[in-house]
Amino acid sequence: MNATINTSMSAKGWAMLLLLSILWGGSFFLIGVVVSDLPPLTIVTLRVAIAAITLWIFALAIGLKPPKDLKVWLVFLGMGLLNNVIPFALIVWGQTQIASGLASILNAATPIFAVIVAGALLPDERITSLKLTGVAVGFIGVVIMIGLPAFSGEVSLFAQLAIIAAALSYAFAGVYGRRFNALKINPIITAAGQVTASTLVLIPITLFVEGPLDINTVAFSTWAAMSALAILCTAIAYILYFKILATAGATNVLLVTLLVPVSAILLGSVFLNETLAPVHFIGMTLIAVGLSAIDGRLWRKLLTNEDSKTNSTQEG
Repeated sequence: MNATINTSMSAKGWAMLLLLSILWGGSFFLIGVVVSDLPPLTIVTLRVAIAAITLWIFALAIGLKPPKDLKVWLVFLGMGLLNNVIPFALIVWGQTQIASGLASILNAATPIFAVIVAGALLPDERITSLKLTGVAVGFIGVVIMIGLPAFSGEVSLFAQLAIIAAALSYAFAGVYGRRFNALKINPIITAAGQVTASTLVLIPITLFVEGPLDINTVAFSTWAAMSALAILCTAIAYILYFKILATAGATNVLLVTLLVPVSAILLGSVFLNETLAPVHFIGMTLIAVGLSAIDGRLWRKLLTNEDSKTNSTQEG
């Protein structure tokens, strides 16, 4: 099912990861805009439907064709459930109760779950002692953020748990998505197939739960934010996601959520007048330390330099 990948990202890979973090950071801000005007499931359905239309127009324009194999579409369906339907619905509902900045920080728990899930299921992304240290530090950060505000009654516990559950779903999606590398499917087609499958699942559920949308009651600014959410933060973002996943693996692609809170907090504070308590920044700092250990590059470099200094001292 899985082709072996290179777990060390190139400069191009890091650039794509940075761009992806900006796009997904913007998604928390845009959801914060549209959630006051549209119901949660409607937002999710519009997001994947507009993204699907955009991606297929682009794919057909450059000569790519939809796959005809039913098995491939079943894989798209599984990816759509794990990577779109479940996490999008949980995040949007969660953001009806908590600020976009806090939601993005809680979503930064995704690589913590990814280390555990990928380590258990993928032979080339095994858990190491450094990754385990990162998981422990990262979880402490999450506990600090979710524990103190939630149990003081200031912030909804269930909303925060919804974001954490979405992070877990993303982790399983990262592992599940590795099979596309073996299937040799173009990342544009993978992204289009995923959001198409998600749209087909969500339309009947949304109509049943929330009913049809009265478009005459939706402000132009909401439609503008919804379009940006679908085209920039979903269609383009998932092309980048699947490109990184195919070359650098599930753990590395999900490190993007370490960078997402920074852009989300800046956008939320500038445009939505949102504020975060000091405890949130403490938790974010611990998550950053944990994720740097999960990535391992900086820590291995520091340990190597320390060993070199020790050897030089002994030789002297």
